[in-house]
Amino acid sequence: MPASITAAYLARYRSAAADATTDLLPLTGAQRRFLITRRLAAAGRPDVVPLFFAYPRGTLDLDRLGRAAAATAARHPALCGGFATVRGTPVLRVGGPSAAAGAVPVAPGGTARSALREALLDWPADGPALRLLVAREPDGEEELLAVAVDHAACDEQSLGILTADLTEAYTRDEAPATAPDRAALDGYREAVERQLAAEDAAAGAAAQAHWGRRLGGLSGAGGGAAPTTGMLSHRLPAAEGAARSAVFPALLDATAAAAHRLHGPVGPLALGYPWGGRPPGAPPVLGCFLNTLVHPADPGAAALDDLADAWWDDLDHADTPFDELVRAARTAGAPWTGALDGMLTLEDLHRRPPLVLGGVPGRETHLAGRPLAAPLAVAASHGDDLLVRLAWDRERFPEATARAAFEDLLATLRRHLHAA
Repeated sequence: MPASITAAYLARYRSAAADATTDLLPLTGAQRRFLITRRLAAAGRPDVVPLFFAYPRGTLDLDRLGRAAAATAARHPALCGGFATVRGTPVLRVGGPSAAAGAVPVAPGGTARSALREALLDWPADGPALRLLVAREPDGEEELLAVAVDHAACDEQSLGILTADLTEAYTRDEAPATAPDRAALDGYREAVERQLAAEDAAAGAAAQAHWGRRLGGLSGAGGGAAPTTGMLSHRLPAAEGAARSAVFPALLDATAAAAHRLHGPVGPLALGYPWGGRPPGAPPVLGCFLNTLVHPADPGAAALDDLADAWWDDLDHADTPFDELVRAARTAGAPWTGALDGMLTLEDLHRRPPLVLGGVPGRETHLAGRPLAAPLAVAASHGDDLLVRLAWDRERFPEATARAAFEDLLATLRRHLHAA
């Protein structure tokens, strides 16, 4: 069997790092994928993860918030370093021009939510990995804060670290360090190297055989980015007791129902979902340590027990990098290019501390219209209730079809988790 993609990357990285005059740190498989996708995109912009928080008007001190953002960025190599390509090898460069913690801006984003969307769309390719933007309606009672992070620098666990650090830095009003200390660099390096070791170990013959069986029938309905999107949302009662363990497989089936309403009864469709976390013993650093796994979604209703069993089998190979999944599918005869027909994300809000500024917890909200990396995306947030959102490509799917798809999604969830 040929060497894993991870092993080949590590060999190139070590060669580049040995000749470098500044610190070069390695990247996880997910981080490399974000950088490669960015290079291939026409605009070359990073994929950005935004969080939106509403506060009573007059809560936010912009100067203090800027200092808090700079101090937080200086603590984390993924925020104050610069993602770069050295001799064809994706790396995190420490000490380059983008490493200045003071480059993290806090600026008025306009007078409406649309201004925040426009500001995020204008995110330059060489901008800082973390930026904060504020929008205020002239006569409104709230001000809206966007905390936006380059996806290569964050995942779900990172967002929890980030909100906790921003809260602390704002409360203490501390001055930022001029550069991350050696312990921060060593912690990041250790976490990524542990992740790469797990990815390399998960790319063997057993994983290739598993994913070949699971994904060998994929052809896909034709994925692709969605620059103009709509969004629908609904709140359901939170799953309790044994039903909590069924939330994710139920969401997989619900996303499949929506995807087949939009794409048509073809299949199996390639539904991607991020999964993973820090390897055992890894320091709690910021970065993207998730793999994108793929669920082959057949048309028609699925038995939840069967779907859950297949999903649990997939999780036994959850460290397998996405590129290895594509290689396994194509080796098994699938004409699949790796383009995803839909994405699903589930966030456990109990794991993320609130963003408290000036003693006021921000009320998290959501903005429609963000570009997507797939024709449709389902995002669920599980806290006091289950908030489900469907975003879709407006240029590809009519709104009436999207609304019907969302009703299929909600009906499937209710059938699996709650009484209709």
